[in-house]
Amino acid sequence: MTLEKITRADVLECAHGFYTRRGGHSKGLYAGLNCGLGSNDDPELVLKNRSLVCIDFGMEAEALCGVHQIHSSKVVTIKQHNQPREKADAMVSAQNGLLLGILTADCQPVLFNDPINRVIGAAHAGWKGALSGVLEATVEAMIALGAERRLISAVIGPCISPKAYEVGPEFYENFISHQKEYATYFTRADQKDKYLFDLPAFGLKRLRDCGLKDAIWTGDCTYSDAERFYSYRRTTHKNEPDYGRLISVISL
Repeated sequence: MTLEKITRADVLECAHGFYTRRGGHSKGLYAGLNCGLGSNDDPELVLKNRSLVCIDFGMEAEALCGVHQIHSSKVVTIKQHNQPREKADAMVSAQNGLLLGILTADCQPVLFNDPINRVIGAAHAGWKGALSGVLEATVEAMIALGAERRLISAVIGPCISPKAYEVGPEFYENFISHQKEYATYFTRADQKDKYLFDLPAFGLKRLRDCGLKDAIWTGDCTYSDAERFYSYRRTTHKNEPDYGRLISVISL
């Protein structure tokens, strides 16, 4: 079965992929490569989808490592494939033969690599995680494993774009209460008292403030391309009962 993944080997210089929903075994609302065991999809189909991703990397299903994502800034260091799954939103590792996998459906999947010191990272960064420092925490956890910030590159994968991310005044006020300069990531929406929030630009700002070698966004919007991506917000607007999850993975 053919899968579609977005890669930026020119930036990350290692095996990785931001997978779209194309390919996979899931049907109906989840049609395609739904990799979210937290969805109400048939768990057997989800496991088959996750296995397809591992096969695409030439690995066994056991190689795929993940966390129970909770929109936090917590980072877990992965040393072996069978270690207990923790509540966190990012992982780092210096071990060969592991796949770090992050699930998203509008939030930012962010993959990191220091190719010289051979340390990788993967983060789930929605607005809560990005604001609370999950990206910076991932960089620091990589440094603790021997990475150097000047050698780390990061890529933000498919996520919701500002044209589709309308928020209310309380959301805006929450951000500028942390730092007034964050107002630059908001523009006025057509509807009174509404704003459009630029999540990937905010993520890039936080990454670049870390002093990394490089940080980019692939430019793909999950909300506006239903054929390729799952989207929590699009599902909400369509009053659908559930949605699939995209997977983004990285390996040494």
